[in-house]
Amino acid sequence: MKEVCVYCASSTSIDDKYIKVAEELAEELVKADYGVVYGGGEVGLMGTLANRILELKGEIKGVIPNFMVDVEWAHKGVEKMIKVDSMSERKSRLIEGVSAVIALPGSTGTLDELADVISLKKLGLFTKPVIIVNSFGFYDSLFTLFHKMIEEKFMRPEHGQLWTEVTDVRDIVKAISTAPKWDKSAINIAAV
Repeated sequence: MKEVCVYCASSTSIDDKYIKVAEELAEELVKADYGVVYGGGEVGLMGTLANRILELKGEIKGVIPNFMVDVEWAHKGVEKMIKVDSMSERKSRLIEGVSAVIALPGSTGTLDELADVISLKKLGLFTKPVIIVNSFGFYDSLFTLFHKMIEEKFMRPEHGQLWTEVTDVRDIVKAISTAPKWDKSAINIAAV
């Protein structure tokens, strides 16, 4: 089974409109027969995503640091739960062998994971699609920053192809299959 990694929030205070997006993403991925690898949490968008995938009898695997298990943040219904020693190990295990990375709206943890995988892709060390779900304009400011980096020559124009934006999760499967190709030769253009 093909797997995708999904980065998303653990906050329980977010607007219900984002909860609906996570549920819709789960539905689209299960319908397309994708398994999901995610951060292993039980609440927020993480919990919503996992719960909906489990309801639909889809495949889901969590990757969670031991300290989060100790404070009972791990989703109790996710049977495939990989426990790791650190946040950096979690990041590398989340993207191991996946067909794509998808970022839903989130906080600093989601932003950290997203920046890390884009940096790896820029260096040719991760070559799969990175899809950013820009629901309700959540990531507009981030895209403005990325384009400023290109405009000010901190990144090359080609680096604008490191990610793909979608505003509707119903377009996620198409975005995975049509994302610009990026291979290890990209390291030649990694630096400005």
